[in-house]
Amino acid sequence: MKQRLASKLKRSRYEHCLGVAETAAFLAGRFGVNPEQARIAGLLHDCAREFSNDMMIAEAEKRGLDFGPVERAMPLLLHAPLGGVRAAELYDVQDPAVQQAISRHTVGGSQMTPLDKIIYFADMIEPGRDYPRVESLRRLSRDAGLNEMVLAGLSQSIAFVLHKNHLIHPDTVLARNEILLEG
Repeated sequence: MKQRLASKLKRSRYEHCLGVAETAAFLAGRFGVNPEQARIAGLLHDCAREFSNDMMIAEAEKRGLDFGPVERAMPLLLHAPLGGVRAAELYDVQDPAVQQAISRHTVGGSQMTPLDKIIYFADMIEPGRDYPRVESLRRLSRDAGLNEMVLAGLSQSIAFVLHKNHLIHPDTVLARNEILLEG
């Protein structure tokens, strides 16, 4: 898996994937989730980044993926659901939970599983990430509950997108609201 992934991605992207895999395995251990599922989903979460933004829509359409106007306006978002499919196509990942976690790692979604949440958050905090407030999120990964941690990540993501004046994906809002409603 690692060899094939390394041959398809830029070195920096591959190293990011390794960081997400290890971060996800750590979080899985902390929250009682299967670490092997987390490691595989973390490793392959960006496997569709082999495609350029210009190719994302065509590749998603070729595979019959359902997507809306936000993805059409921001095709990079399609790398997540496309990655869930590519994990099966190229890496023989047949585990639906792993495929789903890969598919949701960028914008979240309704009824996120603990594995979904771990991959979403691991992508935000892996050791190679460097942006304002990443250290506060890393602290949460050690000290907070899973929902508290992911809620902070979703909120920070929405704030970042608002600041950039970009579209906010409805699945991100939905995921955040569901966590808040769970109380």
